[in-house]
Amino acid sequence: MLLQLQNLSVEFPSAQGPLPAVRDISLELEAGETLALVGESGSGKSVTSLAIMGLLPPQAKLSGGVLFDCSDLISTAPADLRKLRGARMSMIFQEPMTALNPVMRVGDQIAEAVLAHDRMISRTEARQRAVDALREVAIPDPERRWRDYPHQLSGGQRQRVMIAMAIVNRPALLIADEPTTALDVTVQAQILELLAGLRQRLGLAMLFVSHDLAVVSRVSDHVAVMYAGRIVESGTAREIFEQPAHPYTRGLLSSIPTLKTNRYQPLRTIEGAVPSPGSLPPGCSFAPRCPLCIPACESAMPELVEIAPGHKARCIRATENV
Repeated sequence: MLLQLQNLSVEFPSAQGPLPAVRDISLELEAGETLALVGESGSGKSVTSLAIMGLLPPQAKLSGGVLFDCSDLISTAPADLRKLRGARMSMIFQEPMTALNPVMRVGDQIAEAVLAHDRMISRTEARQRAVDALREVAIPDPERRWRDYPHQLSGGQRQRVMIAMAIVNRPALLIADEPTTALDVTVQAQILELLAGLRQRLGLAMLFVSHDLAVVSRVSDHVAVMYAGRIVESGTAREIFEQPAHPYTRGLLSSIPTLKTNRYQPLRTIEGAVPSPGSLPPGCSFAPRCPLCIPACESAMPELVEIAPGHKARCIRATENV
């Protein structure tokens, strides 16, 4: 197993007391597979990703385990973690225009990632590897475009640069945090096709973070649905999309517009919003928004129960035919 999260919890201090951003989640990711982490904004997806990478602020309190290649990253020394980050595991961040340095050529930014992990290589060799990485992500004329600054590239090209930077050192694990946000549908499809090709060609394991189940359906082997810091359903992509067991998963799926959607009818939505970490309701966190809520849902947090081999849901009504 390449990556294992074992009862991972993340809290942040506040004047009102500890705020739980991630609560007791467990996940597994094999080499060469893609696991999608899905949920609305505020569900804890990005915090989970940053916890894996060791990029949370110092005041964050972590408990549980983050095992990468059988080593617990939570107890790994910062210097050793820096050696892993960008080499054995990499991350594609949201918003490439803000993630990239606006006053540095994109090729030099990729070369910096090479130089950070190989002190014996020359800058010329690192720059050539940057050009090769740009070619690998289908940037046209990379021998010329490496000299461009981020503002000279389109949104899709900037995202390709971020991907090139993430794969240039051939990581075993790639975390893609909302990699298609703010891109039009055509460019989204191109980026997803690129990521799928890289995963297959390089043998990457990928943690794909998204709020968009329609996007997730195209890239994932397994799916974990997060809500208010907890995993509420997990299983194979086929199980999640064809046999969703949790009302939240069903709500997300029903919100996806299709070609059969009547243009005169409003799109389906899930009423309400994800509760803030400081105002979590007693019992099931989804109960205030759930159309299937019964009194028992409001008194105790349901356990994550297995409803079929490998398919789990955190709902007391998950096994009902509702």
